[in-house]
Amino acid sequence: MSTGKTAVVTGAGSGIGRASAKALAAQGYRVLAIDVDSAGADEAVRAVHEAGGQAAAAACDVRDPEAFGAALDDARRRWSAPPALLANVAGIGVAASLTETSPDDWDRVLAVNLTALFHTCRAVLPPMVEAGSGVIVNVASVSGLVGVRDRAAYCASKAGVIGLTRSIAVDYAHLGIRANAICPGTVASEWIGKILADSPDPAATRARMEARQLDGRMGTPEEVASGIAFLAGDGARFVNGSAFVMDGGMTAI
Repeated sequence: MSTGKTAVVTGAGSGIGRASAKALAAQGYRVLAIDVDSAGADEAVRAVHEAGGQAAAAACDVRDPEAFGAALDDARRRWSAPPALLANVAGIGVAASLTETSPDDWDRVLAVNLTALFHTCRAVLPPMVEAGSGVIVNVASVSGLVGVRDRAAYCASKAGVIGLTRSIAVDYAHLGIRANAICPGTVASEWIGKILADSPDPAATRARMEARQLDGRMGTPEEVASGIAFLAGDGARFVNGSAFVMDGGMTAI
């Protein structure tokens, strides 16, 4: 049954984003699936529709605040409702230490992973405040909590996501807004698949990644999506300003 609420999911074209679009639709949200990859966004919408949910796609680079605002306006006209939930899933990474990270790669990772969230959250907060309620879930990473080898720009960006999320919670809680960061460990996503494919020894690299989790396996996009759906729901009404860790115990030791 539809909740009558709209969820905006960035990075919905693949991995955690697509799984989140499906999970939120299953909770009754109408989903605006945003991705720079238009084919991926369309595929997320097809998956939602096949499961009986409502969704629309928008090909949008989250670094472009005007394009994101236009996508929000289109969704509001389509469903006659402001966004009740923003799930910021879009992100990129570069495998490099600090001295091996080029200035261009640094700027690109920070632009997608952090500055874009400034723009997307800034766009949804006014209508949420007007409505007197709203939820923001930003996908950070355990890499924002601990150092991870050869992920300098990524670690910095995800630590920034956690700080930004907590500042939103502090500033807007009294206006009915909740904001939480979710911090996955290693997830079997397309990005991890590319890292493995580019590795000189994919099997050994996979084994090292799996061993970082206490149960010896990577997480799945669906598992992280279930965490996002939980944080979006009424069962998480007392969760605000958190760094919600889902890492298979990676940071427990």
